[in-house]
Amino acid sequence: MKLSDKTKNLLGLMARMAAGAVFIYAGFLKATAPPEEFAYAIEAYEIFPQFIVTISSLAMPWTEIYLGIFLIFGLFTRITSMIMGLLFVFFELLILSAIIRGIPLANCGCFGSAHSNSASFELFQNLIILCFVFLAYKFGGKFSIDNWLKNKELSD
Repeated sequence: MKLSDKTKNLLGLMARMAAGAVFIYAGFLKATAPPEEFAYAIEAYEIFPQFIVTISSLAMPWTEIYLGIFLIFGLFTRITSMIMGLLFVFFELLILSAIIRGIPLANCGCFGSAHSNSASFELFQNLIILCFVFLAYKFGGKFSIDNWLKNKELSD
């Protein structure tokens, strides 16, 4: 079955909205909580040195918020979705490594300390969001600031 261009464009827009909203929500929950809570979740993976934990606990929430906003509005859509995709692959590998090493994660840190799902559920959930990010990368350019700027440039 071949999708029409209109269907692809709508699918890309919906995927951009869904993935962007998830990133904004996750970043907001972490940004409004004390950074120590997220740092504790990062430390639980037993991989990173303390300076990386500290920097990540301060920077990651805002990175997620900005990437989510960029994706929703379609600003730097392909680059933003590539960065988000790489982050989700990294998150998947982190959770998988904890499972393989038998580390019991009380909280994966995905949504701050407000949510606590099992590691296997988080793996599955992240795969679904990764699919949205891929669709945003593939089809998310039509209804975007990027497209508007490109069309404005062509008309000038």
